[in-house]
Amino acid sequence: MVDNRYTTALVIGSVLSLLACVYLSVAVGTQHWCQYHSPPISHDGSNASELRSLKEDFLGEEMDEKTYSDPLFRLNGTLGLWWRCVLVPVDTHWYKEPEPKMVTQCVSFSLPQQFEAKYREPGNHNTGEDLIRTYLWRCQFLLPLVSLGLVFLSGLIGVCACLCRSLTPTSVVGVLHLLAGLCSLATVSCFLAGVDLLQGVSQQPEGLDRSLGWSLYLALISSPLQMMAAALFLWAACSHRKSYTRMTAYRVA
Repeated sequence: MVDNRYTTALVIGSVLSLLACVYLSVAVGTQHWCQYHSPPISHDGSNASELRSLKEDFLGEEMDEKTYSDPLFRLNGTLGLWWRCVLVPVDTHWYKEPEPKMVTQCVSFSLPQQFEAKYREPGNHNTGEDLIRTYLWRCQFLLPLVSLGLVFLSGLIGVCACLCRSLTPTSVVGVLHLLAGLCSLATVSCFLAGVDLLQGVSQQPEGLDRSLGWSLYLALISSPLQMMAAALFLWAACSHRKSYTRMTAYRVA
């Protein structure tokens, strides 16, 4: 027999866990983690060839850190865990128009690209590998997947606990949610640290501004939601265990 307080805690914890899972999944699948605001581009032919080259490099099949970071800085780019996007004109002869129509074009990071090494000077393999940025990038890619995996595993354990009509496995569910919340928080921390280090070793245009996007905030919100769910699960499990122990002692007496 489960007390109504424990049932309420489990229901609220499950809702918080579901919300956190949805938020984190949306954050991982969208590109609005970091947004760059570039200086206005002059509408003449002087910059046309350079910007066309940046666009071609950005959309090309061959990719290194410099070929996508320079367009991000120059073309009002947005960066996510799996996507990178730039704002480019629709017409190839955009420089002949006073106000060309702009569209967003995105390219996804492939799985091998997520594990590529980062170098002390972006794009220059002779400068040696930058281990800190390399592992920050890999962590920001792997940790949200670990977080979602832990929530999925805890859901399976919760279903088994319901079938067995026992609150004992709920403590394991709480611990898994706590670990998932830490992974989500570490994802945001690794991303912000990696972006700061990239800007520190890259040549940026004057007047470049950076802001954080809504995707990053969704991932950030998912962390406390998972931790609150963990607290509710752990409270329900510990309180039920104490209540059961007292009831057993009373019956023995």
